[in-house]
Amino acid sequence: MKIYTKTGDEGQTSLIGGKRVSKNDLRIDSYGTVDELNSWIGLVRDHEEIGKDQFNQLIEVQDRLFTIGSLLATQPDGTKMKLPLILESDISFLETSIDEMNESLPPMRHFVLPGGKKILSHCHIARCVCRRAERLTVGLNDNSEQYKFAMKYLNRLSDYLFVLSRKIANDLEIEEIQWKPRV
Repeated sequence: MKIYTKTGDEGQTSLIGGKRVSKNDLRIDSYGTVDELNSWIGLVRDHEEIGKDQFNQLIEVQDRLFTIGSLLATQPDGTKMKLPLILESDISFLETSIDEMNESLPPMRHFVLPGGKKILSHCHIARCVCRRAERLTVGLNDNSEQYKFAMKYLNRLSDYLFVLSRKIANDLEIEEIQWKPRV
């Protein structure tokens, strides 16, 4: 099987289900951003500072992002193909992980400037890409249960990535730089 099909040479691509759309369609932008997010999370996961539990959590997250990508890549009127689903337990997994990391962190009293070490910067970039993926997905205005779960998952994932950056900073004893606005 060849990797190139030449079917996209004119700026069109196929959704799952066969419908052809422009490559600048919001749906394509949405799942493309989820794919970008997945790559950033892979980069975060590959840092040597990541512990085994965090590594395994990020593998789980990447798997769920492939699920969200397949949901977003499906034509709105559906397909007969059986697709994986996002479940409430997937969202609970993120919430539990956030709560466990938060237990060892000092309370936040200020906004924190991104940075301090490459892994922290990568976590923050992933968080920002996650927020963009969420905004694009919201823009699809799909009211199906799966889109609601996907949006909720992306919302919680950005929180997870923020807390992960704080947890890593805390574990590595990297001082968080507080944002102090000039007023």
